[in-house]
Amino acid sequence: MRIGIFTDTYPPFINGVSTSIVMLENALRKKGHQVYIVTVNSDNMKYKYENDEHIIRIPGVPIGIYDYRLTGVYPLKALNKIRKWNLDVIHSHTEFGVGTFARIISKQFNIPLVHTYHTMYEDYVHYITKGYFNNTSKKIVEYLTNFYCDQTATELIVPTKKTYDLFKEKYKYERNVHIVPTGIEVERFYKENIDSKKVDEIRKRHGLSKSDFVVLFVGRIAKEKDVEFLISAHEYLAKNYKSKLLIVGDGPDLERYKKLAHKLNLDEYVIFAGKVPWEDVTLYYQIADIFATASTSETQGLTVIEAMAASLPVVAVNDESFNTVIVDGLNGHLFETKHQYKKYVESFINEPSKLKQFSKQARINADTYSSKYFGERVLDVYKAAIGQDFDGKDKTIKNGFIHTVKGVFKWKK
Repeated sequence: MRIGIFTDTYPPFINGVSTSIVMLENALRKKGHQVYIVTVNSDNMKYKYENDEHIIRIPGVPIGIYDYRLTGVYPLKALNKIRKWNLDVIHSHTEFGVGTFARIISKQFNIPLVHTYHTMYEDYVHYITKGYFNNTSKKIVEYLTNFYCDQTATELIVPTKKTYDLFKEKYKYERNVHIVPTGIEVERFYKENIDSKKVDEIRKRHGLSKSDFVVLFVGRIAKEKDVEFLISAHEYLAKNYKSKLLIVGDGPDLERYKKLAHKLNLDEYVIFAGKVPWEDVTLYYQIADIFATASTSETQGLTVIEAMAASLPVVAVNDESFNTVIVDGLNGHLFETKHQYKKYVESFINEPSKLKQFSKQARINADTYSSKYFGERVLDVYKAAIGQDFDGKDKTIKNGFIHTVKGVFKWKK
């Protein structure tokens, strides 16, 4: 199968979306499929071709949200290049920017469009509005999201039931919605695949000893991640157990949270590692004893799966993004209140046997989110998309040809 992946974010830019795309790309190629990437050039305003022209980078401009760039320029030369790819299916990972280009290509060349919805945009409106007209902006986001996913996508993928319910119950989405949890290369996070000397170097750099009980958070340091909850709750844990909270990541609220930690006299117990290279993130998981998050803005929360693959139990807010991954009382805990959070962390500190048991189970459960299974499930959605025409009518494939209400087309394997 010849698959075109359209995305606004792709390495070297690293976040959950770009990571999931790389996982999918690798999984599909291992199965013998041809994968092509259309993305944004984050370096300059030039067009760039990479990987034997399997990757096209289109000029993009910053939009003021982290390092994201969007593009609204779709040149004829890029369109002609994509035409020569002779794609069987297009898979878009953004509603805007390059996602608009995906819709144009899909419609012009009559190629089925599969879309994955990654971001709960309503949680990010404040970055644009700065607090003004939030309700109106959320309505606009709802309209645009519904239009893109319902009016243009042949099949829709979401990572969790939380997102499924958003489309089915709130947005009244009538088309198919496939729940496909994003996969990761779990092997990257296995303890036996990590260089212990590098782990020791990082531990020493941040003033941590092997006897410290370390609670880890990895992610953007921003309002919607509710890192403030973890810091304020850690005041009790530091006072009673001298536990350390290690925060890995960068973002707009980093300085504010550093001030909060200082105000609570936690400079020694809350450690900000800052932005970490993608290839080094695996090392930080090995420093910790457990992983914690209070964020309710996730569509899935890949860092939770990464932590579990690294054999870390997870203590997370009771949100639908996590309760399909975390089995409360088996590989972690889901909390409702700050008191519950502190008691769950406290139990891991006081009960080494529980920590060991939960650690083993976390790794076992993480294996179900491997990139291999992820690729297989996405392929099933591609097949469903190819089996539908743009009017939602069934297609049949006979003797190498696709038969639809619009005509007969040669089937390209």
